[in-house]
Amino acid sequence: MSARTTKLKRISVLCAALTMAATSTTPVSASESPLLAERLREAVVAQNFKDVIDLTPPEPSAPPPEQQDKYDPSPAELASRTRSRTDGTPLHQTPNLDAAVIELDPLGRPKSVANVLLSPQHPNGVIVPVQAPGLSTAQVRYRWWNDREWDLNGGIGTRDVLPGRENAPIDFSSPYPASVLKLLVGFGVLRLADQGRIDLEADYAYTPAPARGACGGPSTKKVRQHFDEMITKSQNESTCALVKLLHDLNAWDHVNQTFADLGMPTLMLTGTIPGNGGSWGGANMSALDTAKLLLLINGGTDVLWTTDNGKPITAAELSPPSRAFFLATLAGQGHNEMLSTPNWCGRDYPSRGIPQQVPARWIEPDGTVTVGDAIYDRDVRPCNDTAEVTFAHKTGWTSTSGSDAGIVKSLPGKAARDYIVVVFGNLGMDYTDTVRPADPPGVFPVLYTQKYAQLGRAIDTIMKAP
Repeated sequence: MSARTTKLKRISVLCAALTMAATSTTPVSASESPLLAERLREAVVAQNFKDVIDLTPPEPSAPPPEQQDKYDPSPAELASRTRSRTDGTPLHQTPNLDAAVIELDPLGRPKSVANVLLSPQHPNGVIVPVQAPGLSTAQVRYRWWNDREWDLNGGIGTRDVLPGRENAPIDFSSPYPASVLKLLVGFGVLRLADQGRIDLEADYAYTPAPARGACGGPSTKKVRQHFDEMITKSQNESTCALVKLLHDLNAWDHVNQTFADLGMPTLMLTGTIPGNGGSWGGANMSALDTAKLLLLINGGTDVLWTTDNGKPITAAELSPPSRAFFLATLAGQGHNEMLSTPNWCGRDYPSRGIPQQVPARWIEPDGTVTVGDAIYDRDVRPCNDTAEVTFAHKTGWTSTSGSDAGIVKSLPGKAARDYIVVVFGNLGMDYTDTVRPADPPGVFPVLYTQKYAQLGRAIDTIMKAP
């Protein structure tokens, strides 16, 4: 057989295989895509995060700070905080960042997946090996986040998230997820609603004991309203109420075990206070498992992934009404200001991120946006006119956390793309850019370095490419 004949035969076999993959009703085996993973790694590294300014540089001789709760500060607290900080020093090491992308096919099934980690040990990024059919990895030794360890221990954590990973080749401290942890609360509430243990239309009387500042005082609202406020406005008071509701039902151990049983073992919310739903420091989320949770919420035909124990996971883990409600709240997100930045439409800073359409529910008659107590002073209608996608997502921020996780879908007539994106980083409100202008008085401040928005835009450009 000639070399030419052999080559043609190989091409014929390859074309047949591709045709079968394109026409089969069997779920796509969405293991790591080398091309997507490398392009994601390049996009992460291209942001050159090390030229970010650290507003609270580490002081090795200072005593360890008292452990503080990690909540999103209120708009009033944010305004005071950002105005009081005028100087800082260049970041002393590469930040920790966990970025994951799942490309979806037209039926909502995973088509390709990529996960990249950045850290002082991996300043050029490291591609996480993702295994099919579980969309999982055993190659990362995840560590609990600790601000002081990152500052003073070269970014190396000392407490394992999962047992049995001591010999994993990649050692990584997972950035605290901030308010993206509210996805875990939402899943737990809707899971119990599907089991008939929670009625979304029922009033829930929240009576904190003891009271906790970030959680607010007693209130009575429908569970559905608490849920909507928790996701769309990132309202801590409603989150505490729902965390307490799950404690009232003795459900948290079951909810955390459910994440593990469904093949998302890094997702957990532990150590919360049963009497008031506060204290969220025991939250951990990897970007890869968070992307899988969003894959489940988004829905899709067939099996989405298979756990290591052989359990096929489908969208039926949540009922269609529960998934629709969850998606509607994510699509109604008011804080569009991390991977996407349309709330700052028309400003020179921050950069424009994912070209997202702002939900109409937050837009005032003059085109500006008001989300609870958060006031944005920009007319977002021009950006909505040029928007290319919807972004059903949840953001989160603390002093050392910047996070965003959501589902991107192209608008009619725009370049087609359908994907899930999750980014967790430790560059929160304590970090900024040299080019950052002052915030106008009385306006919700820019919370993050604009490099997150630049990364969001870069990822979206990758995902809409042929």
